Amino acid sequence: NAGHRALAELERAGRLHALVTQNIDGLHQRAGNSPDRVVEVHGTVHEYVCMGCGNRGPMQVVLDRVRGGEDDPPCIECGGILKSATISFGQQLVPDVIERAMNAAREADLFLAIGSTLQVYPVAGAVPLAKSAGARLVIVNAEPTQFDADADAVIRERIGDVLPLLCDSADPVKKANRRVGD
Repeated sequence: NAGHRALAELERAGRLHALVTQNIDGLHQRAGNSPDRVVEVHGTVHEYVCMGCGNRGPMQVVLDRVRGGEDDPPCIECGGILKSATISFGQQLVPDVIERAMNAAREADLFLAIGSTLQVYPVAGAVPLAKSAGARLVIVNAEPTQFDADADAVIRERIGDVLPLLCDSADPVKKANRRVGD
């Protein structure tokens, strides 16, 4: 959607250095964000992981094996059970991934909290972490959040409508071109 594409444009303009998401759908990468900049806190449906040995790979490999006649393909490394590389209920978050998310918050000069209730921890803890490190905080969400009072700006608009405008205004080249074209 337009919001995902706007964030990808922001990255291409050199203004987005990390994108922390709780979504598992891979839409940020499909929109053009670099996989190394996207921190998928709850994992991704586009990869599998072995519950036995931790072997990982593209989910398409498992789907191809199912289409080829294997009802429940085991891990080719250890014979273990394969599942999507997402965090299931009761499963712990991956510590390295959480650390990447928190480091991104500490290093941010602007922290955009987009489309989140900011209720799910430890990710919601990135908001006060970013603020205490000096970042400006902008919350874009339909409903109030617990951090609205701490925000430098709160925007209650549709993400797909507002993000392209925010991202255009953050890109000096687009801003200049828009002025020339007006």
